[in-house]
Amino acid sequence: MPALHAFANPARFLKLARPLTPVVTWLGVALIALGCWAGLTQTPPDYLQGETVRILYIHVPAAWLGMGGWSGIALSSIAYLVWRHPLADVAARAIAVPGAAFALICLVTGAIWGRPTWGTYWQWDGRLTSMLLLFFVYLGYIALARADRERGGDGRIPALFGIAGTVLLPIIRYSVVWWNTLHQGPSIGLTGSSIDPSLIWPLPIMLAGFTLLFAGIVLMRMRAILAQAKAEARMRRRAAQ
Repeated sequence: MPALHAFANPARFLKLARPLTPVVTWLGVALIALGCWAGLTQTPPDYLQGETVRILYIHVPAAWLGMGGWSGIALSSIAYLVWRHPLADVAARAIAVPGAAFALICLVTGAIWGRPTWGTYWQWDGRLTSMLLLFFVYLGYIALARADRERGGDGRIPALFGIAGTVLLPIIRYSVVWWNTLHQGPSIGLTGSSIDPSLIWPLPIMLAGFTLLFAGIVLMRMRAILAQAKAEARMRRRAAQ
């Protein structure tokens, strides 16, 4: 715990984040480029879905980060409420926008993939509907956090909302198990995958690349939020003189 509190200090965080941000971001971009090359040129078409199966290299990482982003918000919210870490609220707000963006990418790529596979862009089944709800919850959190900041709130209400929103995560994860949905069942698990090895091998590269890119964006946003807060504090001090 003392180590966590040490990194929660904004000055120490910025000292680490400044050199780490470009490294993480560009490594993520490089892995995404490698994964795209591998997925588009080095894997065969699926025997049923043909070339459209290649959307999985974008769709799966987007779904992973849409859900993972909200997990990050929830953990940051818990840290803020329990330990009052100075950076926890900043981290949650920094995660919200890229998390919402990846949730939207998941929905859009799923619709594009669904048209040739299912014959429709959209179906109100458990997986699709719960993911759409998560996207709206992201938007709600972004609006709530902004309003709380503008009225001078202490951040507790957005933090509670961030924790409450986690109820959607198990629903998204197990919707294809609990209900008979149009969306296919789990393809990748801890014990293996039902996807052919000739198709799946670029996916871990894409997952790593998008995860690092996500981390780089979050670090950038955290640094921007801290810089804005510092500038606002300086302006208030000058106005008080």
